[in-house]
Amino acid sequence: MPEEFFVPKLGQTVEEVTLVKWLVQDGAKVSQGQEIMEVETDKAVFPVEANAKGTIHIGPYKEGQVLPVLTVVALIGEPEDKFEVKGPALPSPAAESASAASVTPGAAPAPLAPPVERSEKSFASPRARKLAAAKNVDLTQVAPTGYGGARVAERDVVAYLAQVPRVTPVAQRMAADSGVDLRLVSGSGPGGRILKEDIARASISQSSTASPMRIPNTQSQVLERIPLKGVRAIIADRMGTSVHTTARVTLVMEMDATEFVAARQRIKEKVEKDWGFAPGYNDLLAKIVAAALRQYPYMNARLSTDAIELLSHINLGLAVDTERGLLVPVVRDTDQKGLHQFGAEFRQLVERARQGRSLPDDLTGGTFTLTNLGMYDVDAFTPVINLPEAAILGVGRIAPRVVPHKGEIAIRQMWTLSLVFDHRLVDGAPAARFLQAIKQMVEEPYLLLAA
Repeated sequence: MPEEFFVPKLGQTVEEVTLVKWLVQDGAKVSQGQEIMEVETDKAVFPVEANAKGTIHIGPYKEGQVLPVLTVVALIGEPEDKFEVKGPALPSPAAESASAASVTPGAAPAPLAPPVERSEKSFASPRARKLAAAKNVDLTQVAPTGYGGARVAERDVVAYLAQVPRVTPVAQRMAADSGVDLRLVSGSGPGGRILKEDIARASISQSSTASPMRIPNTQSQVLERIPLKGVRAIIADRMGTSVHTTARVTLVMEMDATEFVAARQRIKEKVEKDWGFAPGYNDLLAKIVAAALRQYPYMNARLSTDAIELLSHINLGLAVDTERGLLVPVVRDTDQKGLHQFGAEFRQLVERARQGRSLPDDLTGGTFTLTNLGMYDVDAFTPVINLPEAAILGVGRIAPRVVPHKGEIAIRQMWTLSLVFDHRLVDGAPAARFLQAIKQMVEEPYLLLAA
């Protein structure tokens, strides 16, 4: 029996990938563990290894095609085996383009049944409730036909599902947040699937229709249109969700980093040759933040449906600027690692992120995030919380300033840090104590030895 070769599950949130490249030809001999395909998620490009040894028979899947995870894309077996598509084949990129081209821009979708007025209570048969629960259907949106139009029957749920088009999870969340009716949206994705971009357009159209104000046509002023997709789309979705769902508060604190800068310079001179890299300000600050999180565990937390969860592991994310957009590699158990181990691991994560080769676990599981714009001469800023974390620390530049010091005027290396936290989880005074602990260790780095 030939072995099925399928798109693997690349992380908890990944539901579909783009087929980037086949690394072998159809009918080639492959060995188990050999890289035979590259796929791209919203985070990175991943090679996929063969799960068996033999002759590979590639299915009708082309480079650039979007595939759901666990899709069987090839067989590995004997030379005489043949690949047969089970169920309806996914549309090819060419077919998708042709389908999209056949739709007149701006044309309204086919008329659908109007949405049902919501009511606080919905009467439904047990079979209807079971199907609705399985398909995540809001019964208040289903038109009832049972018992003289007073009760939702199973056939009503089936009819409702027939009207609701396929939609990606991100687009579904966006539609729920913006109040867009999915049945009135034309999908531009494979097989008519509704994408994030479709919801964004529908939301803008809805807002324009609702407003009596005339908006001038600025099309001629557009220099370039950059598609909102991939990492950029994920950032837009998550940052928008963070801003609209968290109760953000920002604390800004200036600290004297003169001793911190001197300590980093002495460490650099001692270890750079042996370590192969010079520890930077981010490395030292990460260790300080990890120590403060261990001291104040309420900052190392997340909000669940009905509780605040304090987390046992301190997994520090550090925002990195890449060609693909902002990525946040995560160093796990930061508080348990020495400066050398942390620095080496962080640099490996950054290298993979910038090459678009991050592993599925590289960018997930963070419990607190650092983001540094000091290298761009930024003094202070207000970053957006990286959900589901409770807080994020914005790091500005270290710059010499004239300040009072021990009763005299002196030039000191001053540093501004901005702590943005979710007030639903943490109050202002406890958050201030956490930031104050960071300040104390920055100003007196030797305290890190006692943390």
